[in-house]
Amino acid sequence: MAFTDKLPIDEVLPRVTAALGDGRNLVVVAPPGAGKTTRIPLALLDADWAKGGKIILLEPRRLAARAAAARMAASLRESVGETIGLRMRLESKISAKTRVEVVTEGVFARMILDDPMLESVVAVLFDEFHERSLDADVGLALALDAQAGLRDDLRIVAMSATLDGARVAGLMGGAGIVESEGRAFPVETRYLGRDSNERLEEAVIRAVTRALAEEKGSILVFLPGQGEIQRVANFLGERRLPADVDIAPLFGAMDRKEQDLAVAPAAPGRRKVTLATSIAETSLTIEGVRVVIDSGLSRVAVFEPDLGLTRLETVRAARASVDQRRGRAGRTEAGVCYRLWDEAATVSLPAFAAPEILAADLSGLALDLRSWGLDDPGKLAWLDPPPAPAWKEAVALLRALGALDETGALTATGRAVRSLPLAPRLARMILEAARHGEAERAADLALLLSERGLGGTSSDLSDRLDRFRSDSSRRARDAQRLSASWAKQAKAAVRREAEADLSDGALISMAYPDRIAKARGAGGEFLMANGRAAATPPHDVLAKAPFLAIAEITGRAAQARILAACALMAEEVERIAADRIETRDETIFDAQSASLRRRRFRRLGAIRLAEQNLSVEASEENAAILARGVAGLGVARLPWSKAQEQLRDRIAFLRRAEGDDWPDVSDEGLAQSVEDWLAPFILGRASVAAITADDLGAALSALLPYELTRRLDQEAPAFFATPAGSRHALDYAAANGPLLSVRVQELFGLATHPTLAKGRVPLTLELLSPAHRPIQTTRDLPGFWAGSWSEVKREMKGRYPRHPWPDDPAGAAPTTRAKPRGT
Repeated sequence: MAFTDKLPIDEVLPRVTAALGDGRNLVVVAPPGAGKTTRIPLALLDADWAKGGKIILLEPRRLAARAAAARMAASLRESVGETIGLRMRLESKISAKTRVEVVTEGVFARMILDDPMLESVVAVLFDEFHERSLDADVGLALALDAQAGLRDDLRIVAMSATLDGARVAGLMGGAGIVESEGRAFPVETRYLGRDSNERLEEAVIRAVTRALAEEKGSILVFLPGQGEIQRVANFLGERRLPADVDIAPLFGAMDRKEQDLAVAPAAPGRRKVTLATSIAETSLTIEGVRVVIDSGLSRVAVFEPDLGLTRLETVRAARASVDQRRGRAGRTEAGVCYRLWDEAATVSLPAFAAPEILAADLSGLALDLRSWGLDDPGKLAWLDPPPAPAWKEAVALLRALGALDETGALTATGRAVRSLPLAPRLARMILEAARHGEAERAADLALLLSERGLGGTSSDLSDRLDRFRSDSSRRARDAQRLSASWAKQAKAAVRREAEADLSDGALISMAYPDRIAKARGAGGEFLMANGRAAATPPHDVLAKAPFLAIAEITGRAAQARILAACALMAEEVERIAADRIETRDETIFDAQSASLRRRRFRRLGAIRLAEQNLSVEASEENAAILARGVAGLGVARLPWSKAQEQLRDRIAFLRRAEGDDWPDVSDEGLAQSVEDWLAPFILGRASVAAITADDLGAALSALLPYELTRRLDQEAPAFFATPAGSRHALDYAAANGPLLSVRVQELFGLATHPTLAKGRVPLTLELLSPAHRPIQTTRDLPGFWAGSWSEVKREMKGRYPRHPWPDDPAGAAPTTRAKPRGT
């Protein structure tokens, strides 16, 4: 096919057609603006193998699909719907004359699942494959599988601006690679940075103001999402911008006409500031743009398998993405790119965005592969296989929805869910609602959650539903017809049961039972049944609701924000979740009162619906809970008697002297084993205050078997009997070892030093005067008698003349008395 205008891709078109004549698969790498999207499909129409067949061109976004179809049709001087067709969820222009069909990736996935032979299709072209959406990865895997088993004549082409061509070519069976240099004008990069305290919107406005003053031409600003775009547009609207400047938002949820206006060139004599999401990175050309302002951010959906929840997260854009954004400034002339980060930070950006398959809810994929006849995704060819945790969660969800039976086989419900072009949760909601006469309302809610922008942006889905149903715009009417078709399909698939008055919240909870949430206070904070917290602004209409059924959230755990939900009343929760509400009695230790508290809880997952106090029963379990509470407070809080404290000191001494045969009775040791030694002896006690010294005595005694008890009394006795016949308690907690404090006269006649632990440890003797004041400390009594005793005797004899101070204390008679008066 001859083209009147020249594009860079034209130079390699002969190589593309030749490669597909010789082989079945091909990878084409060409930068933005090279013309691959519109030139290659038209060039392939004249190939011998393509005669009489249809070429499918996949686009990642509807706006890109619509633009590609329009450009190709215009080059043929036709309207879309003739040679060039278009097929999307809310828009379809196909005729018997159509040879090239431009479809969105999700539409193609359903096409091939419904028709694995791809009858009349000769080639499938995956445009912008580097974006690695889940639908694109699934579509390529299924197309390669169909090619291998059913259609060996099918041509498959992967096209991209930034792609690891060799890796994709390897996946496609060693496909050829054709590269186009493209055409680009030089772009100067200016790094503006952004202070950590500066809001993104403020930094963008600063950059736009500077660019308007420094540069000519229109400006394309990349922002992470619709919210940031609308805030920047509002702020710019309040400023005094040059009179020739127009502000044009561009995001996926916009009306078709508004999108067309946003991508159209500025009117003669005027400049345009287009505020866009990543939708403008590829496949779209906005004429007149020579300045790009890049926030360096993207918004992605992240699935958490452990919670079964998908949230939106703002992340740093990949290097491949920011390079493509930069290239938008040099499409028609030399341009400038302002980056809102420091130059040094560029090297730390990830090379490519993570493939969606690694962070997506895989329940739809699991259902699709079951209908394809596969129960193991490993049987298909993937650049990145589905992660095992997310796959396991997906299969579990499908079983919970009744779409798969216990063997993993597709059920009748699963086939009905699969027939609706929706996420399994939403499809199941419509089917269940159809049983109760609410199919239409459920279908409308599903559509609002599938199609951005319809019904406004309120977090209250009921409000959006009312607005949607009264909207008479073309897009809304198309959506209403689609919703009606889903409802009709669902009603035909199920048996009608008794009608029920189901609120919007009740319907949403059918899709997301794990996201029923209860208010925590009156500030807009909620706790979901799956354990995750989320919040809405305090002034939001949903903030006062006692319960919510939440469909969408954004942000990380600590700052999760509710994007879409419906209010629920407590009685509705009791009714719709009756089979999942658990009643459980629970005993806890209350550290503040140091006592047990027993309560009966009614729970829905992590949500506490109601509770009542119960009396604490005597049980081994409750005794163990009290014992653990004691450990938390510290065993020193227990009412130990002096005898029990000495017993612990004696045991601890022998553990130090002889080793681990003896139990660890330190505070830490007892705390660690509290359920073993204490719990059996506090059965029936409900508080620390109720534990008695007798309880502790019995518990300590039980720590030692008979043999150790016998050895304890022999090797670490509680008392020492002096030669004078008196008994004195030993202090086993003394700093320098077991200590005996005794009047020296009571030890007369003792020629050997007393020891403990089978003679291993000498007893420390603190020898006292008759007035019980220390006069000497020794661990060698014979040495003391033979040595310093004479000096002690001289000093003490004058002070205490009525007490004996013999020259040979080792041979003298011990006494506890003073000498009689006059002697």
